[in-house]
Amino acid sequence: MTGPAEPGGRRRARRGGAREAAPARAVNYTRLRNPFPPMAVFSDDRIAVMHDAALRVLEELGVRVLLPEGRALLRAAGAIVDEDSQTVRIGREIVAAALATAPRSITVRAARPERDVILELGALNFQPGAGCPHATDLDRGRRPGTARDFRELIQITQAFDVLHLVPPLVEPQDVAPEIRHYFTMQTQLVHTDKVPFVYARGTPQVMESFEILRDFRGLGDAEFHAAPQCYTIINTNSPRQIDIPMAQGLIDFARAGQVAIVTPFTLMGAMAPITVAGAITLSHAEALAAITLNQLARPGAPVLYGTFTSNVHMKSGAPALGTPEHFKASLAAGQLARLIGLPWRCATGSAANINDAQAAHETQFALWGCLLAGATTVIHAAGWLEGGLTVSYEKLITDLEALQMVAELCAATPCSDEEIGFDAIAEVAPGGHFFAAGQTMARYQTEFYEPLVADWSNYGTWTERGARDASDRATDIWKRIVAEDWRAPADPARIGAMAEDIARRTAAGGAPPES
Repeated sequence: MTGPAEPGGRRRARRGGAREAAPARAVNYTRLRNPFPPMAVFSDDRIAVMHDAALRVLEELGVRVLLPEGRALLRAAGAIVDEDSQTVRIGREIVAAALATAPRSITVRAARPERDVILELGALNFQPGAGCPHATDLDRGRRPGTARDFRELIQITQAFDVLHLVPPLVEPQDVAPEIRHYFTMQTQLVHTDKVPFVYARGTPQVMESFEILRDFRGLGDAEFHAAPQCYTIINTNSPRQIDIPMAQGLIDFARAGQVAIVTPFTLMGAMAPITVAGAITLSHAEALAAITLNQLARPGAPVLYGTFTSNVHMKSGAPALGTPEHFKASLAAGQLARLIGLPWRCATGSAANINDAQAAHETQFALWGCLLAGATTVIHAAGWLEGGLTVSYEKLITDLEALQMVAELCAATPCSDEEIGFDAIAEVAPGGHFFAAGQTMARYQTEFYEPLVADWSNYGTWTERGARDASDRATDIWKRIVAEDWRAPADPARIGAMAEDIARRTAAGGAPPES
């Protein structure tokens, strides 16, 4: 069971015999509301024109849907299907009907009610970087992701209240693909009580993951399907294509009542037009197509609008993140999300190769784009390097400093007579200081945000302590978290039953991905 919160909202394990702690600063990073007024990059009338252009794309140009069942659902709703090219032209009335049934507010159940996540416009949720094939840290260097990396990164995610949903931070490549979903689900359920992630890699793996989660939580089929218990991310294949596993995921998650976060990945000048307006128009069209398919599978299914739109470096073709164009694209996506009224997902990220000043600058600049765009959930908010090829243990920690500071801004700043402090001002003579004032003495231990990784000591003290930089200090933090080996409070019988179930499924050969 987690213990009291450390500075910055991190939960530490209880240790017997510890000396009495200093007064703890009360923080709550679990239910955030975005405090910033939304910023616009385009006028409302141009946003309406972009929305209309996206509908024209769907009506006149269409999208390729590779899954036959997906094309059949769209055809039954009135879409025009060309089976030879697998292209589907979707009328705007079909899209409008789908948007009308998509929910405006979604509550996703975690293992404990206080970890439930609310997805609606105005809410603010953070997720660390996801889907990386590599991991890196200062001790072990850059390497293909392993089961150990997956487990450790899940533990670090669990440790911080400002991270609300658990994504697959790294791909555990030393676990065979046909049983990898067993490992990732079991690891999430044992090491975290937050909302878990399920990959949409074909119906067999999705259904088995649902069953494992359902049984572990002691739910019946009806209870599991009645409320979202997990989520997935659905990426379109830009431009204008939805592949088989993604289309199947849209259908499977809808029919099971679980959350699908629809996210076209459109890079300006590569798989999208080179302009911000053109790239977002294409992204919007693809997202509308995917949401429509999802709602046709089950009207009212929990689904999020999403985008991940940035530009490429035109000299190399490599993704560029945290750019002015990335920022503007996020703002435009937020305007379109508010136009259609759906909760939505945005993304930060960095193209830097190590956890350096470039990495911090790109991630934080992109983060502010998401915040000012009014994103409901922000993914890749901590730890991402190389445009998503690597997740860094140290960067995961250093990025959390920025996220916790944002979370502090989400809280109301009191302004009672006590805070205004006329008596405190009167207590100190002109030219004096407030260090020993009564108001200061009563509040000095709890009034200010306590940094997670920053070092505020002077140069002499910092040098005497070894002149260690932020990445060195972050290493100490993640190692301490991993050493705690936190386990979610759960019935040992259920943990044992899950292990036996997975062992039986593994012995039977598992389930093939993307079938």
